[in-house]
Amino acid sequence: MRDILVFYSDFDNYSQWKQLLQRELPDLDVRRAEDIEDPSQVRYALVWKPPIRFFHRWPNLELVINLGAGVDALVSRDDLPDVAVTRLSDPNMARMMAGYVLFAVLRYAREIPFFERMQREAQWCYRHPRSPETLRIGVMGLGELGKRAAEELARQGFSVAGWSRSPKRLEGIECYHGLDSLSAFLTDCEILVVMLPSTPDTRGLLDAERLAALPRGASLINVSRGDIIDETVLIEQLQSGHLGGATLDVFAIEPLEARSPLWGMQQVLITPHLASVALPDSAAAQVAENIRRLRQGKPPHHCVDLQRGY
Repeated sequence: MRDILVFYSDFDNYSQWKQLLQRELPDLDVRRAEDIEDPSQVRYALVWKPPIRFFHRWPNLELVINLGAGVDALVSRDDLPDVAVTRLSDPNMARMMAGYVLFAVLRYAREIPFFERMQREAQWCYRHPRSPETLRIGVMGLGELGKRAAEELARQGFSVAGWSRSPKRLEGIECYHGLDSLSAFLTDCEILVVMLPSTPDTRGLLDAERLAALPRGASLINVSRGDIIDETVLIEQLQSGHLGGATLDVFAIEPLEARSPLWGMQQVLITPHLASVALPDSAAAQVAENIRRLRQGKPPHHCVDLQRGY
């Protein structure tokens, strides 16, 4: 009798994940929840935002694998058993995130929104590019993805500062840490990139006072979680011109409601939570390795602390 891995995601390709996982582990039975006849055979769950009470169905569950880096959808659930919970830590996800952040930063650094507006108005209008080292970029969150993005921005010649809750040291990047230094960090950020995990300590962290600390006309890029920023205040500061623009890949409520004023703002670029996604071709091997480790009595890699939220 083979172990069963239950798969749940409304966004990921079940057939592709099944094929790749069974190539890695031929004895692994990969199924959707609705196709499982005997729930007691389920040992592993590979999930992204499973519904409430999902985990109650699997009495012998041993491992939960989150189909992404952010595990906020698994925090504070009353149906999650006391088993190891892991996140994906795929270098290709980090590369994808760094690429998105670089694209968004370059878009502001080269004033592409201005040229897009000039095109709509059929105006030939020249603006001389700034040297990247004269542009101050701030990266909030220096975990695995934030570190990679900050290092890529520094490699491109930008003046990069980073902020995190605990001390970090990154070559070529001025690092701040702790709430006492947050205002000083924000004051110099012409472009702010938000890459923090969603935890009780970070939700609502960028409120009216802290967004106001940014220089007038600053641009904001959020690729982490929507609840880190007070969305009402964000809209107000975009409308007032204090914020010159925003690139938003994440929102407090997803999908973003059709009535949100953000849709109609020309200074806002909206993408549907795709800055970095799990790539089965590269991540399946990591999932399989953690299952092998569990079978051998070893702790899996990339475990998360649900109390901390990451």
